[in-house]
Amino acid sequence: MRKDTSDLVFKYFLAVFPCLILLLVAGILYQLVSSSGLSIHKFGFKFLSNRTWDPVAEDFGALPFIFGTCVTSFLALLMAIPIGVGSAIYLAEYAPAKVSKVISIFVDLLAAIPSVIYGLWGIFVLVPLMRTHVQPFLGKYLGFLPFFQGPNYGVGFLSASIILAIIIVPFIISISREVILAIPSVYKESSYALGATRWETIQLIILSHAQAGIFGAIILALGRAIGETMAVTMIIGNNPSITSSLFSPGYTLASVVANEFSEATSKTYLSALIEMGLVLFVVSIVVNALARLLIWSVTTRESVTV
Repeated sequence: MRKDTSDLVFKYFLAVFPCLILLLVAGILYQLVSSSGLSIHKFGFKFLSNRTWDPVAEDFGALPFIFGTCVTSFLALLMAIPIGVGSAIYLAEYAPAKVSKVISIFVDLLAAIPSVIYGLWGIFVLVPLMRTHVQPFLGKYLGFLPFFQGPNYGVGFLSASIILAIIIVPFIISISREVILAIPSVYKESSYALGATRWETIQLIILSHAQAGIFGAIILALGRAIGETMAVTMIIGNNPSITSSLFSPGYTLASVVANEFSEATSKTYLSALIEMGLVLFVVSIVVNALARLLIWSVTTRESVTV
């Protein structure tokens, strides 16, 4: 293949853009580390295991917020994955073309709604519903479990998880549907020709080839759930506590930064909040790195099998 000077210039010109992305990530990391230096020096690694959050005594710990982030994100995925993947399979394989197109448009619209709108809906609709119907029902029939004990405030881990699930479901549906539709039709036709049912084709052919893309959609949704701020801040109750009850108010890494940043009156307080952002940044990077490794392992296994 012949190369001339213009090809080389264009190649190196394009190489600048990914380098800018790396510089941006490095710049964000540097700024977070430097701005949280006071908190890092004062608390060290105990910042991650300390349960106390006392701005008056300037004693800060991130454990309640890490706990709240993990609980709400896990519950949101637990609720969103079956709905999202099931909807994607229906829209791609079962629904008529016109129905699938219309529903897909509404799914994309849901993904574009600002999170503060979900938060307002949660305050005026979800929280009263949880307080008067859902939580009393769960407490009555599942109250023997520690997860469904405690007073019915309406706000709390469970309500925030439901809001997060509603927010991330459109991402899982949209990406999973496109991945399923991208599978060559010859695979499905060959399966049908061998006498497989539609369910067997979906299970053995479609999901087998689409699992890497579906994993990617789930991890993208997890990243959105971890970093979601306004909707969670409005619903979770904003109380730095670690408890087994899902009815209890809580806090997340993102919500504490959004809720208390303007109230930080001391350098240590401000530095602790910035370190909270650093923890959130590192957690997001680790989650995405693990997701890439998972997708890489799945795709590698598929290529070896083929």
